[in-house]
Amino acid sequence: MILLYPENIQEGSDISNTRYLPPLRLSIIVPCFNEGRGLDAFLRRLNAVLFELREHEHEIICIDDGSTDHTLEVLCRHAARNSRMMVLELSRNFGKEAALTAGIDAAKGDAVIPLDADLQHPPEVILDMIKHWEKGSDVVLARRKSRETDHPVQRIVTQWFYQLHNRIAECAIPKDVGDFRLMDKRVVEALKRLPERRRFMKGLFAWVGFRQSIVEFTAEPRATGKSSFSPRHLWILALEGITSFSTVPLAVWAYTGFTVAFLALIYGCWIILKTLVFGIDVPGYASLLTATLFLGGIQLMGIGVLGEYIGRIYSESKQRPIYIVRKRYGGENQDV
Repeated sequence: MILLYPENIQEGSDISNTRYLPPLRLSIIVPCFNEGRGLDAFLRRLNAVLFELREHEHEIICIDDGSTDHTLEVLCRHAARNSRMMVLELSRNFGKEAALTAGIDAAKGDAVIPLDADLQHPPEVILDMIKHWEKGSDVVLARRKSRETDHPVQRIVTQWFYQLHNRIAECAIPKDVGDFRLMDKRVVEALKRLPERRRFMKGLFAWVGFRQSIVEFTAEPRATGKSSFSPRHLWILALEGITSFSTVPLAVWAYTGFTVAFLALIYGCWIILKTLVFGIDVPGYASLLTATLFLGGIQLMGIGVLGEYIGRIYSESKQRPIYIVRKRYGGENQDV
């Protein structure tokens, strides 16, 4: 679709969902952690797509999230040859959510597109995203057609997480949609106003809302290396997602306590009635031990859930920065 200009608007045309802007500026955000071996292939494909969009201005913002390989060296080499590319070197590994935030904060484009450098997010999908953006979508989501590239256990756990999160959270996360998306500048400005330090970006993207559309893509196998998300990291990320956008786990333990207390009351009444009718007997210790351990476990689990929320409050109250930029390379600052 061609962007329309005011002088080309014809009387009686349906213009409610069409943007009237000069050629837009794209901001491509690429968080990188130990992606050195695959960056050359990724940037070749990305630059080929951006060449097809040469009527638009663009900037590429790559974030080195404390990589321990030669990622920064490769990024700086490309930035030295491409004046439209900027590299942000973080002072240590802050995590992907923080790296995404750093890129969003630095982006100056009319549309911002985060994508991974492992080529599981095909850069060619950007062409379809632009078409949807031109038709009036504020957010264009890239949804995976299937999860064949994931481990079977990971597919099952991911499905459970989406179902659980969307049942109890205040805003639903679209299924099989990650960080790969196009966001209008208005959406980016809304994200920048959110003050959270511990961030679950998929939830924040969903929370701000705006008019959305979807394009589907087929995820490719990783070109090189392996995912930096271990089962432990995925578990922590899932906890972040649930505790960031729902207080249902707290309410669950309130209802659990009420239920246990109610059952204990009924059992106590039964003991009294049984004693009055049949007399006093000497109970065994097995039932007493089981009840004590059961109630102790319930209490410890409830305290653990409460501790998760208190921990979040503690982290937010310290107001530490989400990330620290050690140095900028390329872009306006040609220090490479």
